[in-house]
Amino acid sequence: MPPQGFVWVIGLTAGFLALPLVAVIGRTALWGLLPFAGLAVWALWAAIRRSYRCPREVMDLSRDRLALRRSDPGKPDRSWQTNPYWVRVSLRQGGPVEDYLVLTDGRREVELGAFLAPEERVALSDELNQRLEALRR
Repeated sequence: MPPQGFVWVIGLTAGFLALPLVAVIGRTALWGLLPFAGLAVWALWAAIRRSYRCPREVMDLSRDRLALRRSDPGKPDRSWQTNPYWVRVSLRQGGPVEDYLVLTDGRREVELGAFLAPEERVALSDELNQRLEALRR
């Protein structure tokens, strides 16, 4: 999410949480509800900020190009481009993680989805195989 989207999400959340509080302005109930509303906004803010520190992989797949960009916090982005016709998807046992997902074009191998759960890597492998097969036709 871009910074402008972050501001909008936090602002709208705070605004919508403030609407019910307007009904209790001037009553002692406001002081009982206010900390929970503030805590909810803070929790959302912290969760979104934390998500910016997680690794991300972005794949662009078209008929003539497969581009993969991996962003790790504190490291420069790594990218890989190839012709999707030659790409093969494989799941390996005994890799650094269970069901190690690898893309290869015959010249270079690229790890994909190391931060995913094993069942998510299996599902991603199936989906990628289907899409690559459809592009080859």
